Amino acid sequence: MTMLLEHGGCLQLAARQFGIPAADWLDLSTGINPNGWPVPPVPAECWLRLPEEQDELLPAARAYYGNSSLLAVAGSQAAIQTLPRLRPQSRVGFLHPAYAEHAGAWQRAGHQVTALQVHALESALPALDVLILINPNNPTGCRWPIAQLSDWHGRLQQRGGWLIVDEAFIDTTPELSLSPLPVKPGLIVLRSLGKFFGLAGIRCGFVIAETAILQRLAAELGPWAISHPARYAAARALKDTQWQRETAIRLKLQSRRLTDLLSENGWPPSGGCDLFQWIETEYAGQLHRILAEQAILTRLFSRPASVRLGLPKDEPAWRRLQHALAHPGVLALQAVKSG
Repeated sequence: MTMLLEHGGCLQLAARQFGIPAADWLDLSTGINPNGWPVPPVPAECWLRLPEEQDELLPAARAYYGNSSLLAVAGSQAAIQTLPRLRPQSRVGFLHPAYAEHAGAWQRAGHQVTALQVHALESALPALDVLILINPNNPTGCRWPIAQLSDWHGRLQQRGGWLIVDEAFIDTTPELSLSPLPVKPGLIVLRSLGKFFGLAGIRCGFVIAETAILQRLAAELGPWAISHPARYAAARALKDTQWQRETAIRLKLQSRRLTDLLSENGWPPSGGCDLFQWIETEYAGQLHRILAEQAILTRLFSRPASVRLGLPKDEPAWRRLQHALAHPGVLALQAVKSG
């Protein structure tokens, strides 16, 4: 049976592969907040008009991210795919394992890409023109302090290089974020409403960088990158500070609960953040399959063999995961792993 390796959230594919209706699944494969910001009814006129740059979105984003030099894009994925076209052929380093779309986009654009382990980042820096990091990293949860990232950026920028930091999962740990810092040449920060806000479907993200890069990126992307209804919802989510405070606390508690549940059942996480936990194990494929046979979808990685689990939505979902981890097949696998 073919396993799911490319992206999380492939629910229809999983339903066909395992012969279980999509409505019956518990999807833990994405790392998206399962209790996202409650989108209010969208006024009918939002569907009738083209998007306008002079609406509420950019002021709300500037306040939330603490930076005025930003560009709204159709999810950070749009920037990931476009940024490689803004540089001549470059030597690009990226962490492995990490979100593979970064490396793929630079490779497709003809750049020389190199996969790096955490311990090799420092020594590899002199041979790079571009360094790409996700902070916290997806899927390992590895984090870098601002001082370390600033040092690496300064060394890259001296020779016209770039540091790109994808902060898709950073909202609950704002003390790690580069977003509020003054923009500098060659420093590019990506933000997303898809994970913390749980608004992956509206495809809205932001690039924080110097004006020259934003202008070139905007020219490549063209007008109306984000729909009017998406802009309407995103602006209101960014301004809802009470929901943001309460959600950050709740996600931290849920992350700890998931860590404890997995550990108590013999699968202690190897890493993670407040939106997912990651288990590196040679038995990842078997664990993924046994859970999928119980209609619980996880994110499977092949290199290294590992499984990532997002947060259950509610108490029935938590009980369902707990029950699945006590399945005889999982217990037998855990016994093999332990002994």
